[in-house]
Amino acid sequence: MLEWFKCTCPILQSLYAGIFTFLFTVLGASIVLFFKKVNKTVLDSFMAASAGVMLASSFFSLLQPAISISNSLNMKSYIVVSIGFWGGAILVLLFDFAYDFFNKCSESSKKRSTLILLSITAHNIPEGLILGVSFGSLLYNIPGADLTASLLLMVGIALQNFPEGSAVSLPLRREGASRGKAFLLGSLSAIVEPIAAVVGALIVIKIKMILPFLLSLAAGAMVYVVISELIPEFSKNKRKALMNLCTFLGFIIMMILDVAFG
Repeated sequence: MLEWFKCTCPILQSLYAGIFTFLFTVLGASIVLFFKKVNKTVLDSFMAASAGVMLASSFFSLLQPAISISNSLNMKSYIVVSIGFWGGAILVLLFDFAYDFFNKCSESSKKRSTLILLSITAHNIPEGLILGVSFGSLLYNIPGADLTASLLLMVGIALQNFPEGSAVSLPLRREGASRGKAFLLGSLSAIVEPIAAVVGALIVIKIKMILPFLLSLAAGAMVYVVISELIPEFSKNKRKALMNLCTFLGFIIMMILDVAFG
């Protein structure tokens, strides 16, 4: 299976990766079909581990390759990477503003559910772009950018999508939506990820000179998501030591596998 995936073009790899992360959102949303309540510690542990994976990925799989390729292209790496990293944070920040705006403007339960769905869907676009940039950059054989790192990044985003899917479907259910509708809307919140992944891969493949910027952009977006979304959420858990250990575990696993197989 892995050999077949290695022989697939980066665009299809990005598509498959996006579908994989989307399916984890579907899996998380499906909880509403079987459980009235979900153990928050379990979901928070998934979120903490994925935060560690994503933090390690942002450096070892994205920033390091961005620095390497910008140097090879005779660019001032510290300028390109700094601008890209900052740009990624700004990109996700804009989606956060949209999310807050939609919530403030909601006037009814039905309208609020629709707007929350739209805002969370938009929030998933950077994650899809991150996947596409990661897999698309494999075409250039950049030191630090390899299939193992991209696959681990995919797993990290997928783990984060699992509680995200339930975080959409369960509140919708509490607001009175049927189990089927809550599941469907929770699942659709990540349907943009495969599309955004393909777009990210196409941009990287067509314009090599912009690759260092896009890699650092993806890293900035990822770190912002971890800081603004994941850490505040799982930090609310009373078992803080467990959450911290899961975060470190995710980081260490990603770092070891990336360094060992990179």
